[in-house]
Amino acid sequence: MPAATVDHSQRICEVWANNLDEELKRIRHVIRKYNYIAMDTEFPGVVARPIGEFRSNADYQYQLLRCNVDLLKIIQLGLTFMNEQGEYPPGTSTWQFNFKFNLTEDMYAQDSIELLTTSGIQFKKHEDEGIETLYFAELLMTSGVVLCEGVKWLSFHSGYDFGYLIKILSNANLPEEEVDFFEILRLFFPVIYDVKYLMKSFSKNDLPMMKWLLLELTSSHMNQIHQIRISKR
Repeated sequence: MPAATVDHSQRICEVWANNLDEELKRIRHVIRKYNYIAMDTEFPGVVARPIGEFRSNADYQYQLLRCNVDLLKIIQLGLTFMNEQGEYPPGTSTWQFNFKFNLTEDMYAQDSIELLTTSGIQFKKHEDEGIETLYFAELLMTSGVVLCEGVKWLSFHSGYDFGYLIKILSNANLPEEEVDFFEILRLFFPVIYDVKYLMKSFSKNDLPMMKWLLLELTSSHMNQIHQIRISKR
């Protein structure tokens, strides 16, 4: 399944507070035929580490995720839509949602902010024109994107990505126990394909599919995001 050749500048739609309603309406139509979604988020790094005793390394990693997601705010969410054949919708295929973020008031890791600034993130615009997460959650809940078994989410090592989305959708901090986190995850996102874990189960005969998945998640989606940022600088 070769990735389609696309004009990245035309494929990506930047979404701010002033065009959020309009673009979510478009997504409601797109999701009907293009129900595979590649996701990526930008967030302000890691600023805290949990202390105490942990049952396992997995428990520690979840508590690390939980304390940082609870403390920090999401900066961007990128969603790329495709169908089962890996084909994009005509016109826009990636929506990049830009959320309110204030470098004076909100917590962040300095090295992460410097990296994001270098990559083209416009923090002043996020402060002035960014999307309110509560309103975004209201629209997303009725968009057909979440809470739907027919929607397939594609990601790569996506714990933090889904952590921030769950925080937004539930308007609450993450649960203390990882088992409860996964229960909420299955509610909002019934079908998730995480390529990092899928790769472990691929045989040599599956290499073409593995290559396609990696292209979609790393080359196609992320390269589109990268290209649009470079064009702003």
